[in-house]
Amino acid sequence: QLQLAESGGGQAQAGDSLRLSCVLSNRRFTNYAMGWFRQTPEKEREFVAGISWSGGSTYYSDSVKDRFTITRDNARSTAYLQMNRLKPADTAVYYCAAGRNSGSFHYSARSEYDHWGQGTQVTVSP
Repeated sequence: QLQLAESGGGQAQAGDSLRLSCVLSNRRFTNYAMGWFRQTPEKEREFVAGISWSGGSTYYSDSVKDRFTITRDNARSTAYLQMNRLKPADTAVYYCAAGRNSGSFHYSARSEYDHWGQGTQVTVSP
């Protein structure tokens, strides 16, 4: 059974950086597109970033574009989310997600992803 394990969350101050990691186990990593989503008690789970199986294509929400970078290391079966210039508005539980590759994968759609991690809390103070 495919498993996703996130790490790297924690507390930060505005302007700081954090890097989240997500390890996929028990399946071939390159069969999956990967995404990062986040959720707060006040909002539905929202798309943050997505990356194709090869890493050649990346996608971002407008709120994080130019501050966050999604990458993947296929040899380590790991996806990363580098978060720079953090803001209090970035405070959320962050989830990684995996979806089987397809020719028309919609990276920002939660329904595309079959597997989700347990989430990691990121808290940014002013």
